[in-house]
Amino acid sequence: MHEMSIAMSIVESVVAHAQKEGALRISGVELLVGKLAGIEAESLKFCFSAAAAGTLAAKALLVVEEPEGVGECGECGMRFQVTFYYAECPKCRSLRITIVSGEEFLIQSITIEEEGEQENV
Repeated sequence: MHEMSIAMSIVESVVAHAQKEGALRISGVELLVGKLAGIEAESLKFCFSAAAAGTLAAKALLVVEEPEGVGECGECGMRFQVTFYYAECPKCRSLRITIVSGEEFLIQSITIEEEGEQENV
């Protein structure tokens, strides 16, 4: 389950950032994980809670946005939803498809608490 190592890296990153900001705790983490990123969002959420135990992120709410995969045809330029890296254009049947969305994986925001206040970073 590679989601555990990913969750541990996320926790390490957000905790390091929160500590630099002088945070008392992390109350929220928002991620962008595309459906073609090869990461199972539900497994990541489960692993995040285990990885965050005993850290500033122990009680953080993890929100994961999962954008759909979108491909663009290299022949006719049509954009359409894809669920896999190999797709056929529904308009011209070309196989020259470039993935333009759905591979994202990033930390969008961290909500930290400093001396009783909340701040979005």
